[in-house]
Amino acid sequence: MAASGAENSLGILAESVKSHNGWFTPENVRFAYKQWSELLKKNLLNDWLKPYGFSETNPRTVGIIMAGNIPLVGLHDLMCVVLSGNKALVKCSSKDTVLMTEIIEILLKIEPQLESCIQIEQATLKNFDAIIATGSDNSSRYFDYYFGKYPHIIRKNRTSVAIIEGKETLEELNLLGWDIFRYFGLGCRSVTKLYVPENYDFTSFFEAISNFRFVLEHTKYSNNYEYNKAIFLLNKTVHLDNGFLLLTEDTKLFTPAGLLHFETYQNQLDLEEKLKKQSVFIQCRLANKINIEASIPFGSSQTPGLNHFADGVNTLEFLKSLPQ
Repeated sequence: MAASGAENSLGILAESVKSHNGWFTPENVRFAYKQWSELLKKNLLNDWLKPYGFSETNPRTVGIIMAGNIPLVGLHDLMCVVLSGNKALVKCSSKDTVLMTEIIEILLKIEPQLESCIQIEQATLKNFDAIIATGSDNSSRYFDYYFGKYPHIIRKNRTSVAIIEGKETLEELNLLGWDIFRYFGLGCRSVTKLYVPENYDFTSFFEAISNFRFVLEHTKYSNNYEYNKAIFLLNKTVHLDNGFLLLTEDTKLFTPAGLLHFETYQNQLDLEEKLKKQSVFIQCRLANKINIEASIPFGSSQTPGLNHFADGVNTLEFLKSLPQ
């Protein structure tokens, strides 16, 4: 297929896929396209794979159970398996039975040789040598039970947090808005919790993110926001509300769309202790002004590179370690 034909197919798919998953808006699907188009370049892929020295002499069949919370979330695992010279046995999420399947079909039309390397499985996965499974904490128990005897990567719920020091500019806080609202906060790299200094004034934060009010145009997001607002009002829960985002003080990390938790810290030591206690659940730490280990800047959580492996587990190292 010519490049223009593939681009046209992707454009049509971006517009139509929302009918199958209401969270997959054309804007977010196109954003995911753009990120992958910048990564799927020969020189970048060669540099990424070179340290591992993969051989195609004895390919293994690797089952991939994909998540479906954001567009193309399983593509990184697929690329790891195929480009390492192995065969991918793909089980798409029930939330994403269309987009990923169509993307794979487009890839096969662009490069027919991939047909021997990728198989989509509708039923239970069978006849594989290893497994990569991504899901919730509940599904991970199922995965452990059925797949624990195989070499595996089993991922659970994770989310991302942002640390505000209090001296950020409006421009920096606006960038943080993309980490919060891109994909409506549903991805593991989406910020659902803020750590702020004691007595932090949220006025600047709300001013900086005012241009994200467009999220209310999305019915599912709006319903989440209105539902949680009603619950807060009925229960007389102390909260902040700017008209499209709710904030409430809570030590928990995970939140539904339309809601952020925040927690205060006294000093850097106190902050580091709080982060340490929650580290197993944190995918990304975002910080601009304060020095936090392994942190990334505001605005960058939704643009991971090839070497950004989910849960910090190197998928290529795992594939390299499989018995031959």
